[in-house]
Parts: sequence; structure tokens; C-alpha cells
Amino acid sequence: MIGSDVAIKLLTKPNAVGVIPTDTVYGIVSKASDQNAVQRLYQLKSRIQKPGTLLAYDIDQLVQLGLKRKYLTPFTKYWPNPLSVVIPCNNLSYLHQGLNSLAVRIPKNEFLRNILQKTGPLMSTSANLPSQPESKTIQEAKAYFGDKVDFYLDGGNLSNNKPSTIIQLIDDEVVILRQGEYIFKP
Repeated sequence: MIGSDVAIKLLTKPNAVGVIPTDTVYGIVSKASDQNAVQRLYQLKSRIQKPGTLLAYDIDQLVQLGLKRKYLTPFTKYWPNPLSVVIPCNNLSYLHQGLNSLAVRIPKNEFLRNILQKTGPLMSTSANLPSQPESKTIQEAKAYFGDKVDFYLDGGNLSNNKPSTIIQLIDDEVVILRQGEYIFKP
């Protein structure tokens, strides 16, 4: 096992993919700005046209990555929270896999925020294989990925965590795509 400082250092290496505790479940992550690492993450998860969620410390990190501030600003009053927002994204096709939209989240969990502040945005998806349960412990994640990832950061048992709420703005109306822990009230 490694500590968060080592995980941060490893995530800055080219093509790095690891498993870390997120604010919900264990996630398999890579630096969002590293196209090769993101491609590797998607290959490990067998994800085709099913992008993960961009986790960031704040919206400035997302804007620096290439997302448009105008799509992020309306949600700043709701972040940080376990609230993922699907926004339009015509660039960054390596992230959105041709769907022209991405889910983004500014998590509330301070441990994760510390990592994000130092690494920049991370592309994340739950640490599991298709049609299998999400990893709530590091042992479950290791059973899925073994030595196919570069590192594991143990954050204990996450069984009590609930998934994020996912929303999307469609025709000026907020649509709840998944109700999770956060109760969204526009």
C-alpha cells in the first residue's frame, strides 16, 4: 500500500492509472490531461462510448482542461458535493468518447480534494468490471485489476458511502439522471 503523497507523485507520471478512494466508491483514475492514461483507463474498464466522471478541485481546473466556464458556473453554488453534472463538451473527444458531453464533479471529501488540488482533474470511473459490483474495499478493487494498474491507495471500507447524484440540464430544465446521496434542489 502507498500513501496519498506517493499516489499524487505516481499520477503525474505519463500513462499512470491507479485505484483510489473517491467520495463515493473506489475509483480507477488517471490524469484527465494525459490522453494515453485515459485511453488505458478506458481499456482496463472495457468502456466504449461510456465516459467516466471528471473529478476536480474547482471549476478553474476544469476550465484549464478545456471545459467552458458558462456550463460550469450555474452549478458552483451546489459544489463541492457528491453531485455530478453532465455538461456539453465538443472538444476533448478522448475524454467523452464521441458523446460531446461529460459528467463533472467537485467532490466534498477533503482527502480527495487534497489529491485533486495537487494532481489537477482526474478521469474516474468505479473500480469494477462491466456488470460487476463497485469496489467498496481495496481488496475488491485488487480482485478486479490485480497488477494491471500502477498503484492502489487504501481508504478503508467505503460500504457506507452512497453514489453521487447525477443531473443534466436539458432544455433549461434540470433532469435527475440518478438520485444519489445529494438531494438536488434548484
